[in-house]
Amino acid sequence: MCGRFALATPPEDLRQIVDFSNRINFPPRYNIAPTQPVSVIRAVPGREIALVQWGLIAPWLKPEQVGDKAARPQINARAETITQKPSFKNAFRRRRCLIPSDGFYEWDRSVGQPYRIFRVDEQPFFMAGIWEIWTGADGSEIESCAIITTAANDRLSPIHHRMPAMIAPAQADDWLSAPETEAEKLLPLLGSADEDDFHATPISKRVNKVAEDDSDLWVRHVEKAPPKQMDLF
Repeated sequence: MCGRFALATPPEDLRQIVDFSNRINFPPRYNIAPTQPVSVIRAVPGREIALVQWGLIAPWLKPEQVGDKAARPQINARAETITQKPSFKNAFRRRRCLIPSDGFYEWDRSVGQPYRIFRVDEQPFFMAGIWEIWTGADGSEIESCAIITTAANDRLSPIHHRMPAMIAPAQADDWLSAPETEAEKLLPLLGSADEDDFHATPISKRVNKVAEDDSDLWVRHVEKAPPKQMDLF
């Protein structure tokens, strides 16, 4: 899964890679967590960048279910089942988006070591996403999104077996604008990223705390493994 990521590249710089029409400014974020606002690029029609909640809320949920732990928002959608799951299949057909990022975080749980995973060329990248609109009885709306994940490549799988599916800028038009009748033709775009494209660097456990949100999180830091207990028998 992908449970934390960062976006420090300004929107105007993102526009040079994947174009969108509106002009808006977002502060840099180094530790974006579920339920927080995230930037998405979408066709609505016309292409825009907007803030939506990270964690997709199914449109059929009743008001009392929104925020219920039993029906918690889904931050990830598996590429392998996205055309089957009721929570995701309509959004995949009709409401796809790009979620820009400068790096995402995964944890080697065996040693408690977090890693920042980013492009080798240190350029921003675009995670495949879907978005949805939940409408309350009073007409209020919540826009939300999920990151589409796929199997990790061989380089990253020792850290975690899943990673975000990446959409190359050259594929952005197809991903955002393909009609719903042709959505399934986009599934081949959701494979693992090339092994040589991404690098993983160990970082501090500070990233575990949502309140920690600064560029020092990207500094290389190897956590010391706890000493092995002596076997007396």
